[in-house]
Amino acid sequence: MSGENLLMVGDSEHNADMLYAVGMFVPDPFIYLRLDGKCCIVMSDLELDRARRQARHCRVLSLNQAQNKLRKEGTKKPGLAHVIRMILRARRLKKIFVPEDFSLGLARQLAKLKIKVRVREGPFFPEREIKTAEEVKKISAALMMAEVGLAEGIQALKNSKIGRRRRLMYHNVPLTSEKLRAIIDTAIIQAGGLARHTIVAGGRQGCDPHERGHGALRAHEPILLDVFPRSQKTGYYGDITRTVVKGRASEALRQAYHTVEQGQNLAFERMLHKVPGREVHKAVQDFFQQAGYKTGRQHGRMQGFFHGTGHGLGLEIHEAPRVGSHSMEVLRTGHVVTVEPGLYYSELGGGVRLEDVALITGDRPRNLTKFEKVLEV
Repeated sequence: MSGENLLMVGDSEHNADMLYAVGMFVPDPFIYLRLDGKCCIVMSDLELDRARRQARHCRVLSLNQAQNKLRKEGTKKPGLAHVIRMILRARRLKKIFVPEDFSLGLARQLAKLKIKVRVREGPFFPEREIKTAEEVKKISAALMMAEVGLAEGIQALKNSKIGRRRRLMYHNVPLTSEKLRAIIDTAIIQAGGLARHTIVAGGRQGCDPHERGHGALRAHEPILLDVFPRSQKTGYYGDITRTVVKGRASEALRQAYHTVEQGQNLAFERMLHKVPGREVHKAVQDFFQQAGYKTGRQHGRMQGFFHGTGHGLGLEIHEAPRVGSHSMEVLRTGHVVTVEPGLYYSELGGGVRLEDVALITGDRPRNLTKFEKVLEV
């Protein structure tokens, strides 16, 4: 791809490719071009000076100056498409590659201006999959933010009392999923991260892997805590899950927890360079099946292990490569992926999931997560 000329238009607050390309947060859409292997960005006057300081690897052009030049040349209402055409014409270019999610409206405007837009299928920056040492540090820093939040949440559970009907009481008021989530998220903010949709799912709510959780938390049943903050400074994500019980876990739940822990260890053993992701996932699936934990629909809902074993982690919470039954990717040195097997059965009283983050190396993968695994708190 290095020889292809590329175009993106968007903001880098929400578009991971834009953030990867320029390395700075910009809340409003702007033009990014990679021409002859060199970065060029077009910014409003509001962002011009900041961009020249923070995106030194890019040539920074003024949107206002470009539009004024176009007006003098006779363009009555110069928009982004006109500015893009002006830059491309200066280099005698008539064709540009764009990402799959490029604006259809803008593509049509460019076509009217005789600029051929070609969609680059697949990842726009495939090199994003392989993390540099600096990126691994940024992910590790985001993981530490997740661990800070998780530690505060578990401490609140430890400090809670068991009240009537097993309801947990914290500072003499009922401890709810909403309250515990607020405790976790506040600690993450103080550590420099932003947490959204943190999962605190008590009891059978945890049987739905992405259920955020709501209402009172109770003793002697599983509480699933899934924390995935984004660093406010870098934009990289951390992701960690623990399942805990305030009080005593049932023997069936203990066994399921132990099995999930073994399944996670098995996945780590299989996550090696050049191993297909689906093979790792199948090994975990087969292990659970042999241990007596069947997957399928029962009483109108899915039970067992019915999600992937892991996913890539970086500037997006879910990115390539995937480690699941339909994964087509092969693990490679430099991939950073989550390892998060789980078992979900209503008769257990909830779900069990454990999630760490692995860096694939030439040898055994390195676990970037440091947080301990303890069922009862």
